[in-house]
Amino acid sequence: MRSQLHEVMRAPIERIFPLAADVERWPEILPHYRYVRPVADPNGERRFAMGARRGPVPVRWEAIQRPKPDHGRIEFVHTGGVTKGMWVEWRFAPVPGGTDVSIEHRLDLRWPLIGELAARHVIGPHFIEAIAGRTLRRIRQLSERSPA
Repeated sequence: MRSQLHEVMRAPIERIFPLAADVERWPEILPHYRYVRPVADPNGERRFAMGARRGPVPVRWEAIQRPKPDHGRIEFVHTGGVTKGMWVEWRFAPVPGGTDVSIEHRLDLRWPLIGELAARHVIGPHFIEAIAGRTLRRIRQLSERSPA
């Protein structure tokens, strides 16, 4: 399953990137996030246990985050939960009047017989894209507000 969502935000990268990269604050700024907790990582990477809601359904996963501000990207690798193995990349590209922010997901569920079907028709559109879409829209709202 591969998906890409994007939002054009009328704000500079310098305002958007910190909102997207500061996952520890997501439960404060993203109403659909239940928690984000740091988890010890044997390699010293930024690893988090994360939980959100898709409507009334609670979902959880674990991921390593790799912010790359000099390259205009944030990478995630899911290390736990149903989406274990999923690769996610946020990209920030300047456009006239703002920034095009995209989130790409790549998930290959290696479940016998039903993995591809479940990823493409259920998990991808009804959970991954639904949660990521809400995240992008909320980051857009916050970044487009006048700076305090």
